[in-house]
Amino acid sequence: MDINEFLLGASVWVLPVLLAVTLHEAAHAYAARLLGDDTASKLGRVSLNPAKHIDPFGTILLPSMLIFIGSPFVLGWAKPVPVVFGRLNNPKRDMIFVALAGPASNILIALIAAFGFAVFGLVPDIASDWVGQNLENAIKINLMLAVFNMLPIPPLDGGRVLTGLLPTSLAIPFSRLEKYGMIILIGLIFVLPMIGRQIGMDLNLISYVIIKSIHAMLPFFQAIANLNII
Repeated sequence: MDINEFLLGASVWVLPVLLAVTLHEAAHAYAARLLGDDTASKLGRVSLNPAKHIDPFGTILLPSMLIFIGSPFVLGWAKPVPVVFGRLNNPKRDMIFVALAGPASNILIALIAAFGFAVFGLVPDIASDWVGQNLENAIKINLMLAVFNMLPIPPLDGGRVLTGLLPTSLAIPFSRLEKYGMIILIGLIFVLPMIGRQIGMDLNLISYVIIKSIHAMLPFFQAIANLNII
């Protein structure tokens, strides 16, 4: 991909990615505040200001890399919201609700983007293609983030949900994997597929899970938006 193609692709991904990761983290912070822990709230994380949530690697570098290499999916994340689980009203139960708030916000944004096509005819012709691509990408990125974050790997939301569901005897050792979470994710997203290419096998497991999951959900969103996505 040359620089012009990259810039064109980036121009229709910037807003969807920023909104997706910003509202995802703000939802975590808001849920934590509602359930008894105002740590993130005091740090200004219950905010729609992207600057409060941007992570240089997860919000900017990783999505840019995936767009540049022509990845079949685009992922990103913002700075994790600090939650003191011991301050929640019911720590083991409420950590599940706090974790689910992020992916739930992404599903909601995808729904709003799908409904956005209902008023698409009001967009001036000169901007219709750009707005349409932004709406389509908003659906895709938010579904991708919802699925990705629900993978049962700490520190992803799915890992937190699983920790809350497991009995304490299993939850404690499982939660200790969180400090290795970034290494595990980098291995699954980049290293394992590279190894697979060297040995002639498709080991892009993250891509497989995300794409299969999105394709299972897309008919519902396509029916709302009345268009074909992916």
